[in-house]
Amino acid sequence: MLEKIVNEVKEAVVSAVKGTDDIVTALRTAVKNQLTGVLKDTGEVGSSAEEAISSVAKGAVTGASGIMESTANAVKNTVHAVVVGVSETGADIFTVTREAARGAVNGAAEVGGDIGRASVAAVEGAIDAVGKVGADTSKAVSSAVRGVIRAADNIGSDAGSAAKKALLDAASLPKDVVERAVKGKTEK
Repeated sequence: MLEKIVNEVKEAVVSAVKGTDDIVTALRTAVKNQLTGVLKDTGEVGSSAEEAISSVAKGAVTGASGIMESTANAVKNTVHAVVVGVSETGADIFTVTREAARGAVNGAAEVGGDIGRASVAAVEGAIDAVGKVGADTSKAVSSAVRGVIRAADNIGSDAGSAAKKALLDAASLPKDVVERAVKGKTEK
């Protein structure tokens, strides 16, 4: 079921983005539409919906990475689109943020993207999105970091280390929040 979601989203994103002048808007619209449909199929945001959110993000990144100028840009815009799209449903924005970041990093890994850059881009996308919807930025950063690290650690120890290093070194991210999230994740 989840692999089917990934493939359907990938195909939808490729179809929506190819040939358009405004790739970012097309990507965000396609992701939002796919996400809305998937969440209707899974019902409320429980464990199956969390996996579906992650799968939508993964499929979007794998579809958009070959079309956009970088995988990191595909990751950032995918996370943004997922968080903004789901915020309109009333679902827990922080769970969504975590799962969107996790799926986006998994998608980046699948297409051979740089895990460090993808990790930072996922958190940047979350920051942009929560700013738009008015949610707590610190909580969103913490959630996104947890999702990124979970994905990277599952990919392998080198990926996990690269993600943590990139997150901690990124000037664009709130260092204190990232440090707490990374420390909290590694202690568990």
